[in-house]
Amino acid sequence: MSNPGKIHRDNRVRKAERETSTAINGFHPVIDIGDSWDVLDLSKGYDPQAISLDPPSIGRYNERRTSMYTTGLFGGVRNIHMGLDIWVPEETPIRAFADGKVLFFRDNDNPGDYGPTIITEHEIGPEHTLYSRCTQAPARNSGHGEDIGQNEPEKIVLYALFGHLTRTSLGKVAEGMHLKRGDVFAEVGGPHENGGWVPHLHFQLSWERPSEPDMPGVVAPEDHERALRTYPDPRLVLGNLY
Repeated sequence: MSNPGKIHRDNRVRKAERETSTAINGFHPVIDIGDSWDVLDLSKGYDPQAISLDPPSIGRYNERRTSMYTTGLFGGVRNIHMGLDIWVPEETPIRAFADGKVLFFRDNDNPGDYGPTIITEHEIGPEHTLYSRCTQAPARNSGHGEDIGQNEPEKIVLYALFGHLTRTSLGKVAEGMHLKRGDVFAEVGGPHENGGWVPHLHFQLSWERPSEPDMPGVVAPEDHERALRTYPDPRLVLGNLY
């Protein structure tokens, strides 16, 4: 396979920008990635041997990835990435970015799938600068049933998927379990348990309440427009990683 095309930037400047944007929104970092990282261009091909874990590597949102999703799960057509990937060593702790609760968890153990997966639910109020962006979202707030942006509810519900975890992570959570901002509640899993991938966290946001412990991490072109409305850019929470 071709080299994934690492994009090297001034990561010290980008770290400061990320911390500033995260602090403004009031969110805690999900993973500590240190002072520098590589941003990958996986639209040009996927080579797992070329992915760095130290320094960490970042996989972009809304990227069409060729030759990466090859198992039957993806039907040969789903290849537009709707989350953000953070490649780090196994057992790296994962923290809650805001107060919330565990909605669902499950081991999605198909080849190429998420493996152990946790979905959390968070209420975003006017104290977060993200609230104004939420109220402009065209998706529906399924927690209240009204269109976001028309009635501007007191709080907006935001959902987050954490995929490719350790199996032991699932033993640490329970449905409805409350999370405080900064709580460690999971760890990054290895290839033997995470669907067969190089260790990383797939982090994905949703305006809509999922019906099960899953979200489509990649979508087909015909579903792309709706997916962009439903699954916003994870950098809204993670900050300016690229």
